[in-house]
Amino acid sequence: MDKAASLTDPLQAERTQSGMQQSAVRLSDCIQLMQADLVHANPTPENLGHPVSDVLMYDPLDHWSSVDDRIILAVGCTYGSPDFDQLLHRAANSNAAAVIVKAHGARMEELRSAAVRHSLAVLVAPDGADWTRLVALARASVMGAAADSVSGVRLGDLYAFANAAASITNGAASIVDPLGRILGYSTLPGQPIDELRRITTLTLQETTQPAFDQDFKIVYAAPGAVMVPAPDDGMARLALAVRAGGELLGSIWIIDPGEKKRATALNALDRMAPLAGLHMLHARSASDFGERRNADLIRTLMDDTPHASFAAAQLGLDTANGLAVAAFSIVRPETGSLDSVRDIHRLLHLVTTVCNVQFGTSHSALIGSVVYALLPCNGTSPRAVHGRIIQEIEAYSHTISSYPVIATVGGIAVSVEDVPRSRSEAMQTMHHLLNLQAREGKAPGDARAPGVALFEDFQIPLNLLRIGAFIEDNGLGGTDGIARIQARDAEQQTDYLDTLRAYLASNGNISAMASQLHVHNNTVRYRVTRLAEDFNLDLADPQKRLWLWLRLTTMDLASK
Repeated sequence: MDKAASLTDPLQAERTQSGMQQSAVRLSDCIQLMQADLVHANPTPENLGHPVSDVLMYDPLDHWSSVDDRIILAVGCTYGSPDFDQLLHRAANSNAAAVIVKAHGARMEELRSAAVRHSLAVLVAPDGADWTRLVALARASVMGAAADSVSGVRLGDLYAFANAAASITNGAASIVDPLGRILGYSTLPGQPIDELRRITTLTLQETTQPAFDQDFKIVYAAPGAVMVPAPDDGMARLALAVRAGGELLGSIWIIDPGEKKRATALNALDRMAPLAGLHMLHARSASDFGERRNADLIRTLMDDTPHASFAAAQLGLDTANGLAVAAFSIVRPETGSLDSVRDIHRLLHLVTTVCNVQFGTSHSALIGSVVYALLPCNGTSPRAVHGRIIQEIEAYSHTISSYPVIATVGGIAVSVEDVPRSRSEAMQTMHHLLNLQAREGKAPGDARAPGVALFEDFQIPLNLLRIGAFIEDNGLGGTDGIARIQARDAEQQTDYLDTLRAYLASNGNISAMASQLHVHNNTVRYRVTRLAEDFNLDLADPQKRLWLWLRLTTMDLASK
């Protein structure tokens, strides 16, 4: 197999389309395709050229009927144990292609000595490697190494792979994951597309979830590539479900190249299926690793002040002009479902895309159920830019979820040590907007609660909430009468607390209070008299009025 061949080489495509015989799969091919940080303990021309047919999970209790040319994964075996020595002995005597082990503290010299002693290829995986992922990669690499129709593309580059598939099949290609996200699409000039293709490549999302789309169900159920008839206003597709180790990774969709080329394209699509699975596995692993790394570093930046500078350096942040933390969340009644997970990941993609367009880079991550983004503060009016970004994301949110999105930005952090404060302010603002939306429409004249805000937009009520929390935490309410008034209202169905609230809001104007409470002026005078006498309130004292007003305001804000 010619590893230097280009995916889009016309001769390569011609060879594939003519039904070229597959070459033998060698161990070196599989190692190259796995790209799993494996260290070969004893590389020799003989064992690197050993043919590979399959992958086997090792179980010392199993009877080995056929091990010839297989890669054996030694799960749970450690160097020096009886199982380890027995495994290498049996693998060598059964003509196994290789054994993959983890060092678990053993020195490389010890593992090399054992491999040489048994004349066996021993591949050492990192101790932290996931065996499930290694199995999937190994199996996909064996199949992918035999499918040479699209060799040469960097593993995991699904856009280049889509271009290769489009070149070979003569139709525009899209690669879709099981959630309906477009992972890659071809950009070769001159290939016809329809409106559905235009929409999905713009939004990077299928218009209907695969789980509810009959065409996807047909493709998933088919053993190979199939033709999907054209809808009323579109073009027919050739499609193939992509799997690795039985796991559905997604599907490839090709605009039908026409009757004369259709059979050849379907055959080529079938032949590239194994390597498609390998590319999709690598793309997913790279994406998962990148997302986890971003999330870990951003979490460190926001939560671990002693190591914040290190995290900022790892992220490559420009902190010269400061940063602001933006927070995004989807308001939905339940979380944890497949739909909610899908929606929050779509939100992460939307935030990342918008920030990339605005700043040329993006530092965003999903932490818990909140998407965070680090916004630079360049230019003369960074807050105007921040406000425009969250408004734009909120405006596009209907394309990712039927539920509303809340978007907030904390204050500017002039140094990395201030980033936790900015994050706290963003979350305080978010919770305040959620509370406002929860009470929306409950009181006459309530305006529609906003879905986006900068911290300073609500800084006064947020500061009052902090004061209210301080009062509660330190028991400063004391005997100011508020609790007794609440108790009287609850026991006797009176309205003294509303009367006090109206009194303070109207500065004691009886007519304004009567209008607000919808009662007669004399009723207001009677209630004010009862308030002063029954609860020992000196409403003429400005300091007491200030205290009562502060208490009521903070209580009202906290209860919203």
